[in-house]
Amino acid sequence: MKAGEVGRIIDTILSIPGMNDPVKIDLKMSRKQVLLLSNVIARGLNGKDEQADGLLESLSSESKGELELLSAECLQKAGLTELYEKLRALGK
Repeated sequence: MKAGEVGRIIDTILSIPGMNDPVKIDLKMSRKQVLLLSNVIARGLNGKDEQADGLLESLSSESKGELELLSAECLQKAGLTELYEKLRALGK
């Protein structure tokens, strides 16, 4: 499929009624998984994922901001915010 077609399909799926409704998800994750998830989110939002399928490219800035907040909240709850920032600084 062409990128434009993929974007339209994803936009259609994200427009389905109820997609903006909040859901409660009770997750038990290791700190390692939290660090890895935050890194994957950051890479995807920064366009550093070469395997992108068009989903992240079609997200609005509001949706991207929500993903960044989710990542930050997970790091904060795991007590890993400072470590994550230091690891990011090493990677630059």
